[in-house]
Amino acid sequence: MAAFNKFNQFVEDLGLGIHDFRAANDVLRVYLSNAVPSASLDLVKADLAEIAGGNGYTTPGADVQNDQSETGGTLTVTGVDVTWTASGGSIGPFQYVVLYNDTPASPLDPLIGWWDYASAVTLLTGESFTVDFGASIFTLA
Repeated sequence: MAAFNKFNQFVEDLGLGIHDFRAANDVLRVYLSNAVPSASLDLVKADLAEIAGGNGYTTPGADVQNDQSETGGTLTVTGVDVTWTASGGSIGPFQYVVLYNDTPASPLDPLIGWWDYASAVTLLTGESFTVDFGASIFTLA
């Protein structure tokens, strides 16, 4: 998987108690974008365009069924892999997978981070794209 990049606002949001990574409290989602993220300027989902829904891709992105655990002072946020399969037409183009918190009312849909896949991807009918988190979505130490 591509390297995780955090939005600068995410750090402040942690200090403000905006995020609770336990699945029972906050729902984290990933969505697809072809707009270049700005670590310093993008604060909430409305700041970074999502691709149009359809053909197997639904907005507002997919629930990653997140949870958290802490060991030795390191917080690990985990989630399930997400797969989109194009059906009845193409999905994309997109280059970025964006992670945000879908739960807080204020700020609405704060951004957390993104993965850059280096070039635009378009899924043709029958093709799939999987966001594979591996052992964790991200860690905080």
